[in-house]
Amino acid sequence: MNAARNEEPGLSLLVHRSGEEPALLHTGLASLEHGLPIGPDTTFNVGSVAKQITAHLILLAAHDDLLRLDQQAADLLPRLKISDVTVADLVTHRSGIRDAESLLSLAGFRDLDHYTADDLRTLAYRQDQRAVPEGRFLYSNTNYLLLAEILETVHRTTLPDLARHRIFGPLGMDATHFKSDPHQVIPGSASAYQATHHGWQHTETPVTLPGPGTLWTTVGDLDCWLTRLHQRWQHPHQLPWQEAVDYEPSDHEPYLYGPGLYADARPGRTAVFHYGHEQGFSAAAHVEASGLRVVSLSNNAELSADRISAAILRDLHKQPMLAPKEVLLRTATLAQTPSTAVRDQPTLNDYVQRTELGTFTCTQAPGSLRLTRSAGALHLWRRGTRDQLTPTGPGIYTGNGYTLTVSSSTDQVDRFTLDLDRAPGLTYIRQ
Repeated sequence: MNAARNEEPGLSLLVHRSGEEPALLHTGLASLEHGLPIGPDTTFNVGSVAKQITAHLILLAAHDDLLRLDQQAADLLPRLKISDVTVADLVTHRSGIRDAESLLSLAGFRDLDHYTADDLRTLAYRQDQRAVPEGRFLYSNTNYLLLAEILETVHRTTLPDLARHRIFGPLGMDATHFKSDPHQVIPGSASAYQATHHGWQHTETPVTLPGPGTLWTTVGDLDCWLTRLHQRWQHPHQLPWQEAVDYEPSDHEPYLYGPGLYADARPGRTAVFHYGHEQGFSAAAHVEASGLRVVSLSNNAELSADRISAAILRDLHKQPMLAPKEVLLRTATLAQTPSTAVRDQPTLNDYVQRTELGTFTCTQAPGSLRLTRSAGALHLWRRGTRDQLTPTGPGIYTGNGYTLTVSSSTDQVDRFTLDLDRAPGLTYIRQ
């Protein structure tokens, strides 16, 4: 079912109640350049939704005695310096390994800069201790890059080939592929866009990271996977594959995290799900103990698939007699692109004289950072990009997604600590 065609990127949506035919809705364009509408065969990059596939392949490898979940990951990854991290720690984000893409952002990498999975794994292998105490949750895409390397080591094949052989082929997910090369052509793929005051612009970058993300699929293929996931849900009071991997508290209370899946284990709400955000695409895949499946895919950076799914689920639960197609139409009608984004314009602060406080490096992160001070304000520089820091306490400043802490006066800074959401505890020393 297609909604009225418009001239913007849009959505591909699915609701599938157990025992009923799936309801589908597609709205907007897969390609603005060619005016191609989104349809049932349009493939999207679903980002971190891929983690449940990678985790399932790890469980299959454990079942085949190719590895153990309680095995030290360093046995399989000789370059890994944190010796007490287990395979299960990687699966459940309890390794304490910092997110390598966050570390690259500190080096000033920009949207169109190219880097590879091997580049990020090299950063992971520089880390010699956990960034958080043992057992604490720290969401990090690097965990799943390392799991991908483990799978390729024990199977002696690539992750895309392994996934196709063990999961996608047997389930008939013919449109689903891990993309391992930025030049690879994915049949039927949408492009992703973001609204700016110049008009629509592409958001995709020349980076592919199979394992934690870069999975291309359709709503129908994801429904096949969620159906299989529900079939393996052996007991309504036990989460999928809980007999193999524990679900423990995550970064989003009250949700738990297990084998590549968030879980809502509250009575009457039992469900597993994951969201994905990658290069302007977003995705949400949700399955409940009752068998209800909801999939939302977006190629519009202004329309977040997780919010779309939340709206669909809210209507389905509040009005269970409402037809799924009606719910989808209502949701798509309410989902409108916000007003065109306005890019930052130069301000007086861009032209103020600044005092150099030094250049700083960290053994756990690439590149260097500069600190400057002007008119009482502190600025952090990453390869020419300036962040003005906001003071939030004695010696504590916040920037775009991080906190910077200095132990001395900002008149002379010898070192500081940088805490990113996914890469905390980085100590920088003045050179």
